[in-house]
Amino acid sequence: MTAKTTRLRPDHPISRVIKGCWQLAGDHGPVDRAAAIDDMERFLDAGITTFDCADIYTGVEEMIGEFIARLRKHRGSETADRVCVHTKLVPDLSRLADITADDVEAIIDRSLRRLRLEQLHLVQFFWWDLATGDPMRAVEALLRAQRKGKIRHVGVTNFDCEPIARFTDAGLDVVADQVQYSVLDRRPANTLVPWARAHDMQLLCYGTLAGGFITDTWLGEHDPGYEFDNRSLVKYRLIIDEFGPWSHFQALLSALRDVGDRHGVSLSTVAMRYVLDQPQVAGVIVGARYARYLENTLDVFSLRLDDGDRARIDALVAEAPGPRGPVFGLESDRTSRHGRIMKYDLNTRPDAEVFAKEAGG
Repeated sequence: MTAKTTRLRPDHPISRVIKGCWQLAGDHGPVDRAAAIDDMERFLDAGITTFDCADIYTGVEEMIGEFIARLRKHRGSETADRVCVHTKLVPDLSRLADITADDVEAIIDRSLRRLRLEQLHLVQFFWWDLATGDPMRAVEALLRAQRKGKIRHVGVTNFDCEPIARFTDAGLDVVADQVQYSVLDRRPANTLVPWARAHDMQLLCYGTLAGGFITDTWLGEHDPGYEFDNRSLVKYRLIIDEFGPWSHFQALLSALRDVGDRHGVSLSTVAMRYVLDQPQVAGVIVGARYARYLENTLDVFSLRLDDGDRARIDALVAEAPGPRGPVFGLESDRTSRHGRIMKYDLNTRPDAEVFAKEAGG
C-alpha cells in the first residue's frame, strides 16, 4: 500500500498523510540526525511526498534541505522534485510590534537557503497576537515574495475563519489552514469547516494522534499526570483534560480499539481515518522522527469506516465536554496552562541572523 494524494491547487499535489517534522526539533528527546535524514527517503518511496516543518523548528529546515540535496545528487532532480515541503513563517512575539516587510522577506529567503529550494512550495503564516503590530504588513510581504516567485502558495496555521477573511480580503489566496483536529479536538468543525468549504480552502490537520496518546500504548493505562520530558505529551495531556476525564479518554480508546479489531488495524489507524474523512480535510500530519511505524501508518489508505463505526466514535465525542471555543482559542491565551508551555521567540536566535540589514551584510 502506498500513500494516496490530493491537490490543494492544480499545481500543488500533496500526500494525504504528511510527515510531520516537529519531533526532529529536539524538544521530544534525542535525534539521530543521520538516521532521520536516511528515513526521509523511505517515506518518499512509500508515497508520503509531503513534509511539514517551520522556520521555528530548530534545525529541521536544514535537515530537509540536506535530504533534498542528497536526492538530487544520487537519484536525480526528477526524484528530488517529488518532495513537497510545507514550511511556516512565524515571527517572534517580541518582534511583532516593529517587524518590517523586508524582515519578513528575509525570513523567507532564509528558509529558501535552508531548504535548498528555488521556490518555497507552501508557506503557512502565523501571527502570535493580532492586536500587536501590523500582521497585514506581513501579508503584503508574502504577496510580494509570491509575485517574485519565491513562494508558490500561501497558507495559514492556527487561525479560525475571522482573521483568515482579513487576509483573503487583502488579496491573499489562502490555500490551506493547518489546525489541530482529532477525535479529541473537534473545534475546527464549528465555524472553520463551513467557511473553508465556501472559500476553496482545505485543512491540514495536526494532533491527529495527540502526540502518541491515541495509540494502543495508552489503552488501559492509569492517568500519568503532567510530568513529561516530551513537549508533545505535555501539550496533548492538557487537551485530554479539555476533552473530559481520563476515564472518558479511555472509553474513546477502547471504542477505537474495537473498531480497529473489526478491520484488522490499530486504533491509531482508525483515528487517522476518522479525521481524513471529515469535510475539507486534505491531509493529516503524523509526527515521526524515524520510519519505524511507516507500514502501520500506510494502513490508513486501505481502511474504510462504515456508518456504524463513525456513529460509535461520534457518540463518544459528543459526550465530551470539550475542547470548546474557536480554533487555537485556548492556546492563544498566554496566561493559560496551554499558553504557558509554548515558546514564543524561536525565529531569531544568535546563531541564525535573519533581518534585512544583517542578511544583506
